Amino acid sequence: MKNICILLFLAVQVSFANNVFWGKTGHRTVGEVAQKELSRKAKKAIKELLDGQDLAFASNHADDIKSDRTFKAYSPWHYVNFPADKKYTDITPPPEGDLMVGIEKCLSVLKDKNSSKKEKSFHLKMLIHLIGDMHQPLHAGHAEDKGGNDIQVRWFNDGTNLHRVWDSDMINSYGMSYTELAGALPKLDKKEVAKIQGGTVYDWIEESQDLAEEVYKSAEVGEKLGYRYSYLYMDTLRNQLLKGGLRLAKVLNDLYK
Repeated sequence: MKNICILLFLAVQVSFANNVFWGKTGHRTVGEVAQKELSRKAKKAIKELLDGQDLAFASNHADDIKSDRTFKAYSPWHYVNFPADKKYTDITPPPEGDLMVGIEKCLSVLKDKNSSKKEKSFHLKMLIHLIGDMHQPLHAGHAEDKGGNDIQVRWFNDGTNLHRVWDSDMINSYGMSYTELAGALPKLDKKEVAKIQGGTVYDWIEESQDLAEEVYKSAEVGEKLGYRYSYLYMDTLRNQLLKGGLRLAKVLNDLYK
């Protein structure tokens, strides 16, 4: 019995390590920021597709369905790996797909007049989540360490990994709800917003990949991280949440002109 319990514990640990994500608070923050930037047309179309739900509420659907094997094929959509010396558009996507393939598919379905409401609703929820994922830099990290999941560190006194530190540990330690966090993000003028929203989704993923390389240099295996690390990198994380929200709004406003 003891051996069985140990095996079950390890299985859960491995499963969790391979499936961590921008935490729920992070995704809801991105959704909350985007919701406030939507055009009137976009709000109306999204409200209809989501049956009255807002972006923050729908933002974690793509993670919630992971426990259902029916949706297993969508798991590779949460991350992307490509060489640091190449642009994403220079590579051939893997046959199982990746984050950028997922975004392209979502946009295709949402633009297709022949798509059913059910199809559009599902792919809108996926798109909301994926634009959030692309701004967590380690979702564009190295394949060999599963985007930092295999880089074991400590967050204060708890065992964790570098990916999870950026997904949820720093955010949870910050101690704010998603509405508080969204409200506390930097206030930008129209020019600053336009600058962030410039470029394409391919430019944005390459920006995240560049940031991922900085994150990899920020900690050593086994290092104990805490107040100092949060002091150095929390502003960067907050800026990524802000960028994710503003860019999600841009994608949706363009979609529903």
